[in-house]
Amino acid sequence: MIKNPIQEVSNKLQYRAIGIVRGIYTPNNVDQLNRGTLKDKEGKIIETVILGKALSLIKKHINLEKNYFWIVYPRNKSTSNLHLQIVGIWDPYQLNKVEISNLSKDPDQLLGELNLNNNYFSIRGELVYVNTEKEEVVIKICSSPRSKRFKNANFKITVEGNISAQFLNNFVSLDVIREGSTLRMVKYEVIEKILFKKA
Repeated sequence: MIKNPIQEVSNKLQYRAIGIVRGIYTPNNVDQLNRGTLKDKEGKIIETVILGKALSLIKKHINLEKNYFWIVYPRNKSTSNLHLQIVGIWDPYQLNKVEISNLSKDPDQLLGELNLNNNYFSIRGELVYVNTEKEEVVIKICSSPRSKRFKNANFKITVEGNISAQFLNNFVSLDVIREGSTLRMVKYEVIEKILFKKA
């Protein structure tokens, strides 16, 4: 069984912003692996950092001259300045147990069988802003209660696309594709209105 790089949602109001991008990661400094850039097959370069858990995995198992599928968290301030945070690597042959029948398949093909594609992102959160002129929406992502102790636990992601302003303050689920430095919405689903608790 191949592990899905983007897990199924465990509950309908699960906040998240996660994606998968294939490319070559190059650290800015050989002595400091955690900051660098990711270069995709089109040659687009994106500023990237590696988060703690993934760092030891990369040091032990990864040849930085090779292409990999990176599991990433997106961050941006606008639709044109994407920044990625690497949280894992999806390598069905080296890091996962793969059935023998699958060994001849290209990783892209295996990803397709999981109904995923390179540059796919799942973004789930509260619709807090709509700009129909610019075709932009902003989704607020709230971290899980256990990570509330961290500063900046909540953040916003700007996505190119249109959702009616009538759905502001609703919890929405977006299927998004990365094109260069832009996250572009492919489809969305309105889950339910977010009810604010009185303080």
